[in-house]
Amino acid sequence: MTLRHAILPLALALSLPSIAATPPPATARGFSVQDMAYMDRNASPVISPDGRMLVFAKRVVDKATNKASSSLWIEDLFARDAAPPVRFSPDGWNVNSASFSPDGKSVYFLSGKGGTSQLYVLPTHGGGQPKQVTDLVLDVDGYALSPDGSKVALALATFPECKADLACTQHKLDAVAAETTTGKIFDQLFIRHWDTWNDGRLNRVFAAKLGGDAMIKSATLLSGAIHGDIPSKPFGDLSDFAWSADGKQVAMSVRQSNREEPWNTNFDIWLVNADGSGARNLTVANKAWDAGPVFSANGKTMYYRAMKRPGFEADRFALMAMDLASGKTREIASRWDASADGITLSKDGKWIYTTAQELGQHPLFRVSLANGEVETVVKDGSVSAFNLGGPTLVFSRNSLKSGDQIFSARPDGEAQRAITPSAAEMLPGVAFGTYEQFNFIGWNGDTVHGYVVKPWNYQEGKKYPVAFLIHGGPQGSFGDGWSYRWNPQTYAGQGYAVVMIDFHGSTGYGQAFTDAISQHWGDRPLEDLQKGWAAAQQKYSFLNGDKACALGASYGGFMVNWIAGNWFNADGSSPWKCLVSHDGVFDQRAMGYATEELWFNEWENGGTVFDNPAAYEKFNPVSHVNNFKVPMLVVHGQKDYRIPVEQGIALFTAMQRKGVASKFLYFPDENHWVLKPQNSVQWHDTVNGWLKEYIGQ
Repeated sequence: MTLRHAILPLALALSLPSIAATPPPATARGFSVQDMAYMDRNASPVISPDGRMLVFAKRVVDKATNKASSSLWIEDLFARDAAPPVRFSPDGWNVNSASFSPDGKSVYFLSGKGGTSQLYVLPTHGGGQPKQVTDLVLDVDGYALSPDGSKVALALATFPECKADLACTQHKLDAVAAETTTGKIFDQLFIRHWDTWNDGRLNRVFAAKLGGDAMIKSATLLSGAIHGDIPSKPFGDLSDFAWSADGKQVAMSVRQSNREEPWNTNFDIWLVNADGSGARNLTVANKAWDAGPVFSANGKTMYYRAMKRPGFEADRFALMAMDLASGKTREIASRWDASADGITLSKDGKWIYTTAQELGQHPLFRVSLANGEVETVVKDGSVSAFNLGGPTLVFSRNSLKSGDQIFSARPDGEAQRAITPSAAEMLPGVAFGTYEQFNFIGWNGDTVHGYVVKPWNYQEGKKYPVAFLIHGGPQGSFGDGWSYRWNPQTYAGQGYAVVMIDFHGSTGYGQAFTDAISQHWGDRPLEDLQKGWAAAQQKYSFLNGDKACALGASYGGFMVNWIAGNWFNADGSSPWKCLVSHDGVFDQRAMGYATEELWFNEWENGGTVFDNPAAYEKFNPVSHVNNFKVPMLVVHGQKDYRIPVEQGIALFTAMQRKGVASKFLYFPDENHWVLKPQNSVQWHDTVNGWLKEYIGQ
């Protein structure tokens, strides 16, 4: 749900930027929400198998239509002139999901140019008009090429009863659209998930042969014997699918779609023949989450990630190896107290490359398959994507001062070269707030970390009002990374200082630290926030503790609601001049029945609402409305099915009925996140206006 995000020793030296900085030039200005919403975004680097050609995606926004489009760009990394990247996909094409053919001669990608999402291909050298590869009656949602390039796996949403008949699914959709009644009958959950109502379709994987001039019009169903979504909903992709080296078998991570699905996290690795036959569950013994299968080059070993505790989505993902002949498994790096994000094998088969959170950063690591030793390949900031080919590593990295910037390097991380510009290079007239990580002693005597960001126009000796940001998850982190939704630079750009605390429950500080929040939403993290706020004020004299507002979303929104009734000074006053609660939990009991991913609430509260009602009431903001007195801006989206809109409406009703100054910002077309560019601008303008009203600037 993540309302998942070794530890190497805490003494590890982190190379962080110093908060000390020279004043910005007189002509500079602060970073604005318009900058953030409309700046170009470079992402998703892929490298040709020989390590020479780099392709990445560039997203741009049309302000007139409020819509974004994505194109592909290419660069020859071995060229002597080091020429900048050039556009690869044709003008007027909105494309995504690029990958090289195994021989490196072609680049495949998805586009809806013809009205539906289909697979296309272009020669790596030569350009021209893309050749359409698939011509299916349904959208292609994802694809994966076989290692020899002779076949392609295709992700499609189909009705299970239609099996491999794609036209059957389209006929059913057309029939529903033609009905004159609108009522829907459900006899089990999920009835809806994230922001979409369940229409009976499952995400399934098909396979087809590549080659020849004819377009693919049909495909073989690979996952037919497994009644579940692959990719998983709502955010899964085909990193949970893998071809064997010889193309004769596939593996996939799937959870059964049955009545128990909303309250279990039991994803299993299935081994299936490439014709769809012989499906076999390889991880039936583990009732927790198994994910991300990858075959060894010789086909004898399956690498994957596994959790241990059923029902806990934020458990540690361990790196595993399974001998496919015997079924025996071993953990590769049992001493590494980190949760691996994925598995990419080095060409020589000696290393697993993976990212993982660590002490407020998100580096790239490689793990020795021989002894489980871990090396840091790319440190500092947050590595969001990477790809290996020949002698080249390409990766995208962001930080608290820049969105994703694409780099090339050697596989050991040395000889890094920037390919795309940083935010500062794209916005030369903008001054960003400098930042620094700090730590203090929090709950249980543990070391807790946080970040402080200076306002863009900082001057020594002055004090600045503060935006105190509380992250969601709660198993998440406000670390050295860029966000297009909760970005501290948008507050620093308005002249505010920013403080963020990675309280107990945050990820990247060891599994025990993450575990500490479960069944303790309102005490342990609150203690960390209180001690962190005090420590920040003591350490940084420019923070004006008399002019501060607390803001949060999701779990952060819950914490704002909890703070409203539970965090007061000794004299009964609040340390906050205003609050902002975005899509936060207001009534735990109602949330336990209305959310969709029930496993999350049931783990965090130690059972169901009816089995353990006291746990849901222990940290329930609705029970403390009588203490509410701080002005609050409430934000909620109608299509938020994770924390339904009624939570925000009830919170606003409580504030209004109590006579506390409050506003409600409602988005009829947004989910748990505000994603549309112009809506994002409105969100920030409203939030900044609220802060300005109560703490100035």
